[in-house]
Parts: sequence; structure tokens; C-alpha cells
Amino acid sequence: MPATARSRRRIEALLRDAGVQVGGGRDWDLQVHDPRLYPRLLAQGALGLGESYMDGWWDARSLDGFLLRLMQARLDRRVRGLAEAGDALLAWLSNRQSRRRSGEVGRRHYDLGNDLYAAMLGRRLVYSCGYWRQATDLDAAQEAKLDLVCRKLGLRPGMRVLDVGCGWGEALKYAAERYGVAGVGVTISREQADYARRLCSGLPVEVRLQDYRDLDEPFDAAFSIGMFEHVGLRNYRTYFDVVRRCLPGHGLFLLHTIGSNVSTNHTDPWIARYIFPNSMLPSAAQVAAASEGRFVIEDWHNFGADYDRTLQAWRANVEAAWGRLDARYDERFRRMWRYYLSASMAAFRCRRIQLWQLVMSPGGLPGGYVAPR
Repeated sequence: MPATARSRRRIEALLRDAGVQVGGGRDWDLQVHDPRLYPRLLAQGALGLGESYMDGWWDARSLDGFLLRLMQARLDRRVRGLAEAGDALLAWLSNRQSRRRSGEVGRRHYDLGNDLYAAMLGRRLVYSCGYWRQATDLDAAQEAKLDLVCRKLGLRPGMRVLDVGCGWGEALKYAAERYGVAGVGVTISREQADYARRLCSGLPVEVRLQDYRDLDEPFDAAFSIGMFEHVGLRNYRTYFDVVRRCLPGHGLFLLHTIGSNVSTNHTDPWIARYIFPNSMLPSAAQVAAASEGRFVIEDWHNFGADYDRTLQAWRANVEAAWGRLDARYDERFRRMWRYYLSASMAAFRCRRIQLWQLVMSPGGLPGGYVAPR
């Protein structure tokens, strides 16, 4: 039997375990356009699946539905390519999030273009999970999340607040306008820093193009929204040390991060190559171990299911906007971006990854902490 035919039989058998049929009529069934797909998937695993979609070798009417079924059947863990083994080895041998490497994700992802993010993210450029408890649309969910952060920290007029990884400055702007605080935000993205400075013009907010490791000054409270995913296991203790030295004994720190159900030292090989270089998702065990002796965890809030709804809204926005965006976002880029958002939706929907907000204090609040929801 030819190698391609053997590969096809193997892939079809794996897909049957996931409830997926090649050439089937359901939204989540796989439509193959190039038979080279089968040996490529067996050889390259998750990397080959994502790259072959970018190359137009296959489709599914519901991309997130297809990927959800693969994840639920754990096919990505049954078919592993050499790229994942290589990423794991590199992460073990070196610090992928060192000072020298930390700027790469800014250049390759966050500096792609503010036009893309403005089209996708809604009224506010907030690139993190919305809080949908009472919200009915994306803008309301993002405002609810920003307000939740401020309430959890007990922000009040006159406080000086640190935002570690401030993005486009929306959280600091919200905190300054609604809660009367002054703030400093740091980012490694030049595009984000320039935008945030314009956004916060006239407010008591300073935005710096700066590595978080250089922070050493006093603040009353601190938060970090969607940045910890770029810190890396080797740097977690340093990260918490930096935040701790910037806070008084009664200060609160809020960490908003995607989290993994299992401990690892690297990310999915396709995500690492095309979306977030040198990233990794922390596990609960890794966060607890790194913060031990540095902070008391006052509250641990998981609303990971809300990220599926957030990503659905982002995908709908960007799909509607492609025709208005610059031609540099070509068809291959669009398929890459669609795959990124759809795979993320599937991962949150099957609860493989989570969204955590932790509130921490340096020594524990006398009398305890009452967490807003």
C-alpha cells in the first residue's frame, strides 16, 4: 500500500475517534483539498495541522468545532511532531524569555498594526478576556472586566498604580478616569506605547517602553492583565520579586492570566512559530510555587469560559473587517489569524485552558480579603 494511502487510513481512524469524518457533511467534518495532508499530519503533528490550514490544504465549515473535537479526543497529544520535542528541549536548555528575547513578541505580534487590533477588539483596545457575567456584548464585557480589576484592588483617588504590560493603555485610562488614580504602565511594544501615550494624554498616566525587570519604585497597588503568558517559567520568581519590591506591605497585586491545566515549559509549536514566540501558559502549581514566600494569595477567580465568548466576538469583528484592512493582511495571514482565534476558542470551550484573576498581598491582609464579583 502506498505511503499516502497508509497515512490516510491512519488519520481517518484517528478522526473517527474524535467523531470527525473526512468529506462528511457536518459543520465540523474535514474537507481535504490536498492529499499530502495525511503524511504531513503524522510527521508534524499540531504544527503541520496549522500550517496546512494556512496553505489551504483543508477546511471545515466550523473550524472551532473541528478543533474542539480533536482536543476533546486528545489527538494533538497522540500525534506529536518533532517541532514540539524541539521546543521542549530548547525551553529546557535556555531561557526563552530572557531580556534579549523578550522583545520578539512585541515586534512580531503586538506591532503587527493597530488597524488590525482596532478592527478586532471593539471600542476599547483590550486584548484580554472580557467579563460576561452581566454583559451582553463585547464592549460591555471589557468594561466590566476593567471595573472588576479596579474594584478587586480597592482603587481610590490619590493612589499610584502600576500596570505591568499595559498594552494600549486602556486599563490605566479607565482607572484614572473612573477611580481617580495616577499610574505607570510598561510595555515592550513600541506600537502599543505610542498609542497608549496618545490615549492617556492629559491624564496622570506615564507609559514606558521598558522591561518589567527594570521596575524598582513605590506604588500603592499593581495589576498585570494578559502579560504573564510571556514571562516564562524560568522568570516567574523574578517577576514576583519585582512586583513585591514595588508594593508596600498592605498593597494588593492583581494577576490576570491564561492558565494551563498541566505544567509544561513551552507552548504549542504552531502558536510559538506564528502567533506568540517564546510564550508559555503557567499552571496553577507553577504560579503557586513561584509566588510562595513572596505573596499571600487572597483570591483565585476562574472565568475561563468567558474567553470563548470573547474570542467569538473578536473573530466576528475581524472577519467583517478584512475587506477594509490593508492588503498586507493577505489570504495566508487571514487563514493564520482565523486558525489562531478558532483554536483558542476550542481550547477554552473544552476547558483545557483557563482564565485566572489572582489577588495577592505581600503579607496577608489583616482580617482577610472580601473578593468582589
